[in-house]
Amino acid sequence: MAEKKSYDWFEQRRKTRGLELAHEQITKAFDTVTLLHKATKCFSEKNFAEAKKYIESLYKAEEEVDQLREDTFMELSKGAALVSDYREDLLHLVKRLDTLADHTKDSARCLEMLAEAEIPQELTEKTVFMTSKLVETAQTLRSSIEKVSSAPSEAIKEARKVGEIEHHIDNEYLKTKGLFIKYGVNMNCGAMVIFDDLIEFIEQAADMCADTADYIQVLASRE
Repeated sequence: MAEKKSYDWFEQRRKTRGLELAHEQITKAFDTVTLLHKATKCFSEKNFAEAKKYIESLYKAEEEVDQLREDTFMELSKGAALVSDYREDLLHLVKRLDTLADHTKDSARCLEMLAEAEIPQELTEKTVFMTSKLVETAQTLRSSIEKVSSAPSEAIKEARKVGEIEHHIDNEYLKTKGLFIKYGVNMNCGAMVIFDDLIEFIEQAADMCADTADYIQVLASRE
């Protein structure tokens, strides 16, 4: 069954191929975050085969995000689809969420490289917590986007909540890096570098959610 399209911003505009593509691209971008969390959870439980399945699904979803971004740009560049302001709004949103998917893909690559490494359980559990908060951030951002036109005040409120959650991820990121002192002596140096990249990409994904939420506040304030 096809997913119900709940983005009122899209539904209240003239139906066009460009809008349909943008909606699909946004949905796929958020899917990559959920897949990353599932992969890190399996990784923490040492279920590497299952983690690999989620990582492969994430790669596929990210490729689709890239293709949808290109297709959306092509459609929206035709000029007749939307009023210029809304076309630019969509383009900016699509760019940001494409970058979000890029960061989740980079996180997944690091996770895949660490499959044979011995990573302390405390570090993997920290990663799972960070990705769980990233899912919460993405879900809140998605809800904010959905309400840009129908309930702009609610959209702004949820966009601000995205920033609050992102702040918690930043704090957890710093706490996790602090554990390198505790575990650094016994960890493989290469594994530590890759793990450091892993949590940095997760933090960057959260930053992109917060950046997008700031943009949504601007859009909602115009409605």
